[in-house]
Amino acid sequence: MNKQKDEFILGIETSCDETAVAIIKNGREIIANVVSSQIESHKRFGGVVPEIASRHHVEQVTIVLEEAMTKAKINFSDINAIAVTEGPGLVGALLVGVNAAKALAFAHDIPLVSVHHIAGHIYANRLVKELTFPLLALVVSGGHTELIYMREHGSYEVIGETRDDAAGEAYDKVARQLKLPYPGGPHIDRLAHEGSPSVELPRAWLEKGSYDFSFSGLKSAVINTLHNAAQRGEEIKPEDLAASFQASVIEVLVSKTEEAAHEYHVKQVVLAGGVAANKGLRAALEQTFSEKDVELVIPPLNLCTDNAAMIAAAGSIEFNKGKVAGLDLNGTPGLEIESFN
Repeated sequence: MNKQKDEFILGIETSCDETAVAIIKNGREIIANVVSSQIESHKRFGGVVPEIASRHHVEQVTIVLEEAMTKAKINFSDINAIAVTEGPGLVGALLVGVNAAKALAFAHDIPLVSVHHIAGHIYANRLVKELTFPLLALVVSGGHTELIYMREHGSYEVIGETRDDAAGEAYDKVARQLKLPYPGGPHIDRLAHEGSPSVELPRAWLEKGSYDFSFSGLKSAVINTLHNAAQRGEEIKPEDLAASFQASVIEVLVSKTEEAAHEYHVKQVVLAGGVAANKGLRAALEQTFSEKDVELVIPPLNLCTDNAAMIAAAGSIEFNKGKVAGLDLNGTPGLEIESFN
């Protein structure tokens, strides 16, 4: 009996401020995963500067690619497909990755596969545990807060999304008010564990039955609380404000995820996105689903933030569905995940 030949997918991710290249074997095994972060370059600006991000990607993409290929110890002749993030993201940043992927695909005559960035975050979980359907993905990042229902591989139905600020965006804005460095999420998370949630802050539940999210009001409430305290000459402990803010965000995220998981009768709940690294959120989800007949999968910290292993993992699914992109592929900043169904 002939042994099935291994499949190798090369992934490229440049949607924001990480230049990443990875090689995945058979959709689930990481052979190489190299990430070049730009946090130090953007820190002094308090956020990602698109032009600087694009320049860094141009400088780093070839270096990161060569390092990944060296670590994987394979040649381009072994690669079955090249998967790249088409969107969403910063258009200039996306174009660097897309053009690098197209050049490689053309030069080595390798199929090109387009990947949605959020699908990548979801499929980071498959590098840890095989996905079981139907499943519910809670996606929480700087630009996205969504609940996505999946009936099968490569099937995406957005059942809830943010109507204003994403959770990660709210974290960064509140961190700025507390004069914490960028990125603010990890600093708020750390402070929250040192304080108590004693400051009264709102929870945006929206209308009954809705799985949408809204964090703009919460962010404004934090700013107003700080301003009012300053006018009264009172001091609010940053630890307590961070703990109160985090408690509000987590309560809404976890409650809506729990409710949706029950309504949609899912077998698995997966956490995805940069905010998936938040210790408070991870602990709350683990506590909520520990006694439920639903499996909870949370990726390790290195697979929560942007990386190319997740893009290659999602790319493997698209490739095996026979979805190959043309060399006219472009970066699409506002790409919808449901367009990949």
